[in-house]
Amino acid sequence: MNRIFTLIALLSFYILQAQSAMDEGFKMLEAGEFKEAKVFFENYLAQNKPNKTAKLCYGRALGLSGEPIAAITYFKNLKQEFPKDYEIESNYAEAFLWAKKFIEAKPHYIELVAAYPDKFGAVLGLANTLSNLQEYLEALKWVNKAIALEPENEGAKISRKYIKMGYANAFVKKEEYKTAENLLLQIFEDFPEDKNVLQNLANNYLMTKEYDKQIEAYQRIATNFTDSITALNGIALAHHLKGKSKIALEVASKAKAKIDTQPNHNLKPETYNRYIQALIWNHKYTPARTKIDSLSQHHANENWLLSLKSMLGMYTADFKTSISNYDAILENDSTSFDGNLGKANALLASDKLIPAYENAFQTMRIFGQQRDVIGFIEKLNIQNSPNAEEWVQYTFDNGDNVAFASTTTVNVPFSPSIKSTVSYQYRTSENEVTANQASSHALNGSFTFKIRPQVYLKTEAGFYAAQFLDTTYVNPVFDVKLQTKPLKLNNLELNYKREMQAFNAELIKREIVMNHYGLTYNLGTNFNLGWYTQLMYTSQSDNNMRNLLFTSLYYNLTRKPALKGGLNFSYITFADQVPTIYFSPSVYRNVELFFDLRGNFSEKSRGYVSAAGGLQKVENDDETVIYRAEGGLTHEFSKRLKLDIYGKYSNIASAIGAGFQFAEIGMKLNWTLTSKPLFFKKKFKDEMSLLETYE
Repeated sequence: MNRIFTLIALLSFYILQAQSAMDEGFKMLEAGEFKEAKVFFENYLAQNKPNKTAKLCYGRALGLSGEPIAAITYFKNLKQEFPKDYEIESNYAEAFLWAKKFIEAKPHYIELVAAYPDKFGAVLGLANTLSNLQEYLEALKWVNKAIALEPENEGAKISRKYIKMGYANAFVKKEEYKTAENLLLQIFEDFPEDKNVLQNLANNYLMTKEYDKQIEAYQRIATNFTDSITALNGIALAHHLKGKSKIALEVASKAKAKIDTQPNHNLKPETYNRYIQALIWNHKYTPARTKIDSLSQHHANENWLLSLKSMLGMYTADFKTSISNYDAILENDSTSFDGNLGKANALLASDKLIPAYENAFQTMRIFGQQRDVIGFIEKLNIQNSPNAEEWVQYTFDNGDNVAFASTTTVNVPFSPSIKSTVSYQYRTSENEVTANQASSHALNGSFTFKIRPQVYLKTEAGFYAAQFLDTTYVNPVFDVKLQTKPLKLNNLELNYKREMQAFNAELIKREIVMNHYGLTYNLGTNFNLGWYTQLMYTSQSDNNMRNLLFTSLYYNLTRKPALKGGLNFSYITFADQVPTIYFSPSVYRNVELFFDLRGNFSEKSRGYVSAAGGLQKVENDDETVIYRAEGGLTHEFSKRLKLDIYGKYSNIASAIGAGFQFAEIGMKLNWTLTSKPLFFKKKFKDEMSLLETYE
């Protein structure tokens, strides 16, 4: 019940009974000095003839001074002394609220409003009780009744505000964001431009990814120094999520400059936290590390600074350091959301799948149905569940060759360390001038073994069967790959592959087997530069040999959308030249500039386009212009079903020969067959029910 109302009622008793000796105690209650009031009324009752008003005041002081259970017992005894007295009954019910025993308070308030339907305090007390029980719809009904009884009562309007805020938060948890927004906007009728409401609206718009609305809400908050700092920190985050990290850094720098004018302000850690985050978002790792080191002198073991160290480690691929800092956060606070889910992400980046799952489930135990946790677990489930893919492609070139292929692939991860793959391809090819036709069947099975984190061995074997006119043959094919990450931002692959030359019908007829021995190396950096190199030696069944070098130096220009550009160089040699059979120059070189752009059109659709152009030289021939382009779209119909369509074109001679032009269009449909990995129940038997609770 509203404290001011109760005090007014008590003062009325005081006036009626002329108990001026209690005036000092009333003032203590009104000022919130409950311990002093308790002592005052205890002494008063010991020295004067007891009366109901003094007893009521003592009971309230007792409960509000930190002894609500004792107050419940006290008022229960008063009920026997003053049966069916509204003031006693009302304070008895309110004592349960002080003790946070909302379930027990509810029936008492229901009895009160039934007996006294026009008593403002009883009606408002029931509304507040229902609100604490998260029965928000009923709470709104009763708080509106209370306001109808006293339309100008500020306390009742404040109660309605918090009921609507709680109700809105309940809808946010159910991801019914529009309903939550409408409830929050209603509060402005009672409290225009309320800061709490604006903050909740900003958080709501963060969830719905309505970043412009989020920025507007924060701008409305900024009416004084402190609130402007809060607003700038929020606006910086919104710009980053919009993909405008440079603007985010500008805003965060402005907030930092403002807070530096008041070095002891309580928002300084929050502001420096956002500023350093913005440096990291913009890949300014050296100044971010310098700032973190300077702050470590005074905030070394504080979670917000440890979190920044972890974030820097994640961005620079120093996952071991990130895990160490997340552990330090959890030592300080085992219930830290950033610590638990952050560690899960760092473990996943370190290729430690089961520990990543375990930390995600620990986060769920603490925070329940939190969308980031659920999203993380769903991502792991999809990545490690059986899936099937159907790929159809149609190719044609200026040599009048056309081909159609259909490939069906099924991937089945049996455990976190073993994944199997089975694929079948049917392909037909034809030359429309010579009328040569060929068809082929390829059946392959493979196992991928995780030897240790970041070290994989993939073994594949199968058969390739081809038919050319009345000729049929079957050949075995193999593929062995060792994939490693020897250092952070480094990827190394060694492989051997046996395959058939099957680009067109003419080559299929010749039954040429190719044995490839290759090395692929990719070096990344923390300053957006990358270098990719492929070396391959090929021995063929027709006794020819090929050497191939491909190297690419590239630079990541932007992250959202992802724009990459660079320079490619290829060098190929053949031991024997058989130009009438296939492209086999003694020396072939090309150099090209390229760009690659990838981004999202919506939450479920994304696309890419890449193009390259340059020069090629075949042996001693004149240089000729080369160009190629490729583009594609991906749409997710659901979390488990997605479709890719693409097209590409090239006139690079390295595949067939000078003057060659080649195009391909295709489509891939990928379906995740189960909602959880096959090993999920075995590894996480106890967590099955936990996850099902939130599904």
